[in-house]
Amino acid sequence: MQRVSLKGGVSLSRMVYGTWRLAEDDISPAHIRAKVEACLAQGITTIDHADIYGGYRVEEIFGAALRGTDLMRQLEIVTKCGIIYPTGRHAAKIGKHYDTSAAHIVTSVDQSLHLLGAEVIDLLLIHRPDPFMDFAETGAALDGLVALGKVRAVGVSNFRAWDVDALQAAMQTPLAANQIEMSLHARAALTDGDLAQMQRLGMVPMAWSPLGGGALMSDGGALGQTIDRIAARTGADRSAVATAWLLAHPAEIVPVMGTNNLSRIKGLSSAFDVPISREDWFELYSAALGAEVP
Repeated sequence: MQRVSLKGGVSLSRMVYGTWRLAEDDISPAHIRAKVEACLAQGITTIDHADIYGGYRVEEIFGAALRGTDLMRQLEIVTKCGIIYPTGRHAAKIGKHYDTSAAHIVTSVDQSLHLLGAEVIDLLLIHRPDPFMDFAETGAALDGLVALGKVRAVGVSNFRAWDVDALQAAMQTPLAANQIEMSLHARAALTDGDLAQMQRLGMVPMAWSPLGGGALMSDGGALGQTIDRIAARTGADRSAVATAWLLAHPAEIVPVMGTNNLSRIKGLSSAFDVPISREDWFELYSAALGAEVP
């Protein structure tokens, strides 16, 4: 498995397993451990969390499943904070909103460490850009968590370039990653400056929903037909081709794969075996656009 290095000295597997829908499946410890072991067998060592996943339940479910094993020590943990939704431990809150205050960030990190049973969070992300953000306060809180050793690297999720610039200007620690939606169905970052900025700053781009929320698997149009042609030529399936398209980009995009299907988890790394030439890449891109590039 290829790996990527983040600013701050953290190394992640080039493909990440995401736990967004973990609570929608069998949550028995044995089944969750089987998923983790299937990832590790392929060299997928990085697990993506967020405090809000599963109504604020997934971190606890995951941590309980791995407690008493040596699995957590083999993993890099990514988690996010900043979204408040009136459910779970925030049931008393009024309405969905964001909280990027220092107090909330620090409390969230402590809760994540406790629930996961982890010694450190390898990468902490602010989950959404907050229109009420005090960049100086948020930046100082992130710097402080790194200084205390509670997190090893920090970054953002769903941030636009100007949000990244504003937060980074208030920090000493370099922002290491930005996790955004990217796929053949979500291509905006390729041309709106977001991916270009990540390359310029040396931030790792992480792609959530790399299969377009599953829509790429049922696409019956020109894009689906193009994927199928490349799949037939390479002996791969649709998901591997769509993921390989992201992996081929020189920005070293890290796909966050979120399937609950154990057999699919076991085959995630097959995307690395799909050769995508420059011509293949643009054929898929043009099919997704519905037109040739200008």
